[in-house]
Amino acid sequence: MSQFKSDAKYAMVAPSSMGVRICPPSGQPVQSGDLFMMQATSAETNVLSIPSYLGMKTKVLTAFVKGSPIADYIKRNLRSRGMEYDGPEVEQGGPWGYRHQFNIGDSGYGSRGPRVWNDRAGEVGRTLDAKNYDLDKLFGEDGVSVLHMSGLIAALSPETTKFCLELARAAHRYGTSVSFDLNYRASFWIGREDELRASFTEIASIADVLVGNEEDFQLALGVKGPEAGGKDIAKIDSFKAMIGEAKKQFPNVKVFATTLRQVVNVNTHIWGAIMLAGDEWHIAEPREIHVLDRIGGGDGFVGGMLYAMLKDWEPEKWVQFGWATGALATTFLTDYAQPSDEDMVWSVWKGNARVKR
Repeated sequence: MSQFKSDAKYAMVAPSSMGVRICPPSGQPVQSGDLFMMQATSAETNVLSIPSYLGMKTKVLTAFVKGSPIADYIKRNLRSRGMEYDGPEVEQGGPWGYRHQFNIGDSGYGSRGPRVWNDRAGEVGRTLDAKNYDLDKLFGEDGVSVLHMSGLIAALSPETTKFCLELARAAHRYGTSVSFDLNYRASFWIGREDELRASFTEIASIADVLVGNEEDFQLALGVKGPEAGGKDIAKIDSFKAMIGEAKKQFPNVKVFATTLRQVVNVNTHIWGAIMLAGDEWHIAEPREIHVLDRIGGGDGFVGGMLYAMLKDWEPEKWVQFGWATGALATTFLTDYAQPSDEDMVWSVWKGNARVKR
């Protein structure tokens, strides 16, 4: 992969719609809970957390509800994670106006799977607009090594789709590498299939890194391949074949990757990852991991992989570090991993859970 911008102020920047996740403790189901833990969350800041906790400068482009205590809570959380943020303060407009999304769920336990209920009515992040950000200063003067985007934010609303397109174009214009996790979500695409397929295809055409499983590539980009089947660890060969088709359709992409997961039960998964860098495949062979809360594991993988790329390590280490940060994320109650240092991550990769004194 070509060298990242060496003089960039920010290692990674991502657009995101910030919200909160509330969960009963100890894996209890929502309908049985009378005590809930709240955390600030978004898929994109889950990714940014890996480089941020490991000392790289990151920034999230978002929007806040003016005067909201939830907005204040989110800002405090982002500061605690070492992330800068930029975005307008949007007037609530009364009790039925704007707010930050609520993600209500539980982590499940044993044979009882997790359940998640998204409540996104009036979400302020749906209003993201390039006019509220100085993109020429961000990409041209400050400099950004990697712009990371998720299909969740790209499909959230017509406004965020346009915003992500403008971000990708600006990043490409200034030589910033673009990472795109396709994250196809059917409920976001209803009634917008043609529009979103065209927008996702344009972003993918200028991306340097594309992340997604078979379903993501086929349904979001129209790449031909076998029947969409998620992240089953038995589908490595079919994923390779499909990426062969994706390379023809998107010749500018330098790295393709996905995670592989088989759920034995809620707390035991078989976890793997596969990555194509240039013309060389690298595989983190699936093996057992123990899961406290699975949410954010895929985002942790992407964050770790991009961190390893930014560190200019050998490609083999990109997928290994990503595998380990994804596995690490599942050991936290937060959606994001909070590595103290690289050694903590590599210990996960090596399977070394011994106490370190």
